Amino acid sequence: MNQTRKAVSAAVRLSNLEVGFQGQTLLHIEDFHVNPGEVLAITGPSGIGKTSLLKTIAGLLRPISGYVQVCGATIPNRPARGSIGYIPQKLGLVRHSSVWANVMLGSRAGNPRSSSRARATSAIEDLGLIEKKNEPVKRLSGGQQRRVATARTLAQRPRLILADEFLSELDDETSERVVKSVLNYVRENDAAMILVEHDISRAREISDRLLVIDDGRLNPFITDTSIMEV
Repeated sequence: MNQTRKAVSAAVRLSNLEVGFQGQTLLHIEDFHVNPGEVLAITGPSGIGKTSLLKTIAGLLRPISGYVQVCGATIPNRPARGSIGYIPQKLGLVRHSSVWANVMLGSRAGNPRSSSRARATSAIEDLGLIEKKNEPVKRLSGGQQRRVATARTLAQRPRLILADEFLSELDDETSERVVKSVLNYVRENDAAMILVEHDISRAREISDRLLVIDDGRLNPFITDTSIMEV
């Protein structure tokens, strides 16, 4: 399986990238890639560029400079519609609309009309929301809304999932269910995932690789034990 992935183009490839605002660099990345089937977690303190990096990969924030290739398209060109599934911190749900309507927005972006309803139903069931299907999102708890946002992305069936603290407000049991659904999707469809996660132990459990933003750079996360062994 590893040999097959080496022959496949990276889902994300960044080179000499500067991320920031109004010409002020928050983060510089010399070389970075994520392969299909891989889950990458990024951690670090608030305000150092984690969300900005996800937005840059998603095409929502223009890089100051550098090379960004996502799902085969090089920015400023955009990948095929539905290729990127993005779960932002603020979720981006249509609060007055139902769970079903919100999940269908994702499903219609990534599937033919003939299969979009079935994909939406499957995602809603996987995330344990079937009893809330017709409820307006604004009536749901914060944790339930996060599950709706995750279901919307899974129904879309993207090649790349970008998730920004998508497990916050979830209890342990629900978090485990959400993680299982997302990881099953990634493995079964050879998709890729980049997640921002403040809980380091949880990030290590979920991901294949864990990176930390430190001093404006993206570096491998090293535990105290690892440092001692070196």
